[in-house]
Amino acid sequence: MFYRSKCREPVTVYLLFQLICSLLTSSTACSNGNCQVLEACSAATDCGPGLYCGNCPALGLNQPLCIRGQPTLPTSTVNGLPFNKYSWIVTHNSFSIVDAPPLPGVQRLTFYNQEDTVTNQLRNGVRGLMLDMYDYQDDIWLCHSFRGQCFNFTAFQPALNTLKEVEAFLTENPTEIVTIIIEDYVHTPKGLTNLFTSAGLDKYWFPLSKMPKKGDDWPTVMEMVQANHRLLVFTSDASKEAEEAIAYQWKHMVENESGDPGVQKGSCPHRKESKALNSKSSSLFLMNYFPTYPVETDSCKEHSAPLAEMVNTCYKAAGNVLPNFIAVNFYMRSDGGGVFDIVDKMNGHSLCGCATLTACQVGAPFGSCKNISTPSTSPATNIPAGSFTGSVQFSKSASPINSPNCLIILLLLPAYYCLLTTIMTKYYHISYAS
Repeated sequence: MFYRSKCREPVTVYLLFQLICSLLTSSTACSNGNCQVLEACSAATDCGPGLYCGNCPALGLNQPLCIRGQPTLPTSTVNGLPFNKYSWIVTHNSFSIVDAPPLPGVQRLTFYNQEDTVTNQLRNGVRGLMLDMYDYQDDIWLCHSFRGQCFNFTAFQPALNTLKEVEAFLTENPTEIVTIIIEDYVHTPKGLTNLFTSAGLDKYWFPLSKMPKKGDDWPTVMEMVQANHRLLVFTSDASKEAEEAIAYQWKHMVENESGDPGVQKGSCPHRKESKALNSKSSSLFLMNYFPTYPVETDSCKEHSAPLAEMVNTCYKAAGNVLPNFIAVNFYMRSDGGGVFDIVDKMNGHSLCGCATLTACQVGAPFGSCKNISTPSTSPATNIPAGSFTGSVQFSKSASPINSPNCLIILLLLPAYYCLLTTIMTKYYHISYAS
């Protein structure tokens, strides 16, 4: 007999249990900013640069994991190409933020599309903002409204406040370019001109006269930075081109349908105001990818495989041209890589002929790629960390990480102990006092 018919559990068993739990925990857990993409986390501080701690219950992923929260800035790798060769993240209704306070004494009745401030969006790599502007209270306001009118229950704040955030970002980041797309319900004469001048953004304005015509290439991003033409502004009101020299959106870009038609699998119809997606007379392509009715918790599912499939569908519909802008709700949410990973792959394809941007080699011929693996969720490394604030960290949904294996071992400890002592005695000639 190699073991007694009745095994006992001395202090040795408890120590053994602690050792096993320690080994299991050390091999699976990480913390203090060392966790990588898709590794378990319990707080945002566990995850490395460019990552945050989140989850995706809509896909059955309730365990908090480190998820990408920033793209790789394409100009940090390839910066000598025309602006229209790059792809950028755009936030739909950038101002419609879930915790934005309503007007005093008013209950806001509208949909929300984002979770953090415009400043934070820009810091996290967003480079395009969709803003709905209305005449309201003798000023120009950002409203998520209807019938071309802003009401007190659909109003957010004066547009000047958000534009000042953009001005501060451009001033602090002298090599970055931002695009603003206005759903325009402003009828005040010179209203937009005065608004952007008051925000201090006129000094960054890309002139309408210099915008390419007939589908020609834009200036390179380097040329735009050197000329300080780092703000592109487009309006949905065609009359503003003649009245205020503000670019009419659908004269300069093509766009797919927004809302539910823009997320229907296998279909990428053009918006009725836009030319056909494969038109060669416009050099910019805006791809909308957000449902008509935004559901915050579903966005992590939408920004997974369905978004990648839609990029491919729209690429084919546009005559094998990738979108320059991808507009989404709740841009931070995904099951791992999300919209950040997708734009990295798009930029890799367009800028250097590689599977992802991180495979590009500075100064190398097109198609010369680094011999690296191509994970679907590579973390960003070139944007300063620490810009994650508020609900984008999903701190309420993150739960402490425990080792379930230890609980199982504890429950089955007598059997484990007997089996272990049997094996050690039989094969390794180690005996245990009983």
